[in-house]
Amino acid sequence: MAPYESDDSMTAEEADDLRAGRRKAARYVVPVAVVGVAAATIGLVPALADSGDPNLPKISAQQLIDKIAKSDVQQMSGTVKITTDLGLPNLGGLESSLTSGAGKSGDGSSADPTSKLTELATGTHTLRVAADGQDRQKLSLLENAAEYSIIHNGKDVWGYDSQSNEVYHSTAPADAEKQQKQDVPATPKDLTKDALKSVDSTTSVTVEGTAQVAGRDAYRLVIKPKQSGSTVGQITVAVDSKTGLPLKFTLTPASGGAAVIDAGFTQVSFAKPSASTFDFTPPKGAKVTEDKQGDHAKGHFEGGPKGDHKAGKLHGKPGQDLGKGADGLNVIGKGWNSIATFDTGGKGIPSGSKAGGQFGGFLDSLGDKVSGKFGSGTVFKTRLINALITDKGKVYVGAVSKDALVKAANAG
Repeated sequence: MAPYESDDSMTAEEADDLRAGRRKAARYVVPVAVVGVAAATIGLVPALADSGDPNLPKISAQQLIDKIAKSDVQQMSGTVKITTDLGLPNLGGLESSLTSGAGKSGDGSSADPTSKLTELATGTHTLRVAADGQDRQKLSLLENAAEYSIIHNGKDVWGYDSQSNEVYHSTAPADAEKQQKQDVPATPKDLTKDALKSVDSTTSVTVEGTAQVAGRDAYRLVIKPKQSGSTVGQITVAVDSKTGLPLKFTLTPASGGAAVIDAGFTQVSFAKPSASTFDFTPPKGAKVTEDKQGDHAKGHFEGGPKGDHKAGKLHGKPGQDLGKGADGLNVIGKGWNSIATFDTGGKGIPSGSKAGGQFGGFLDSLGDKVSGKFGSGTVFKTRLINALITDKGKVYVGAVSKDALVKAANAG
């Protein structure tokens, strides 16, 4: 597609299958995805950046997405601040334990990246990131008087939790094509990659002015749903004018208010990090857990240098085989109004009164009882992702309104 073709001529790549891991916990845990826009798709509306500060050359939305796709930052380091506000109630940390528990491995190691990085689902966090090519990356989550790090150095991938003095070790796959999908995007590039998975005519994409992020001149790419019924208001990505690297990612909800996700560099350098940055030896006395499945943690670095931004390619059919190969997962609708549906095989989830305790309060605070042709169930809501779980155990989940979920359940 040429950069200035109209929306009507656009087609879309197949959307990626939704991750299967989260749905296994859906019977007892609200299916909250950190970035629900991975299922959304993007159409291109030619627009030029002709205002704002700094003063940069004009560029179209298509050209800017191409620039992101071609970004080839091999060496960098910096600090990222990420804030996630899904609107979960404050229950003394219970909501955090629920989201982290949904992804925790059977080994139960606090250093397992799968469980540790789900903490990014709530609150404000500071990350330090560094990369030196395909074989060396490091991501550190800074906490109060503690630090959690994932280090990829050659064939080894290490996770280390300084608070518990636990270590998780995995071996990186020899074939990059076997890398697993990342569970929790952690940097502006990761988040942008998920938002730009595929394209169709359900979304407008424009370039609206310029900005400065971490001392770098950047273009502002703005992504908005054309459809009604989505909980997503818009996504704004600040793209480095020289390297094409996304420097800041902000997702605001259709309901207004504070951003649901706001992740941006506060400091960034494109100099080569010191080789010692990626050195790691388990500390004395640390508990070391070996990944029994292998190739597990490597996926957490998929957003590193030379990430695959498929949005730069405009082909495929909207909605085609969206749920294929997802082991019982089906996707209905398209674009921002896509709804994933699957059967838990159970009888829904208990009401707050039946569950009791803090967990019962958590359920009641999130859920709205609904009924229709499908029977009855509960809609669990956040500011981004909503999920209808019927009393028969069928789940409908997406970045859509409660009414859209009920309508889908009735049609199903």
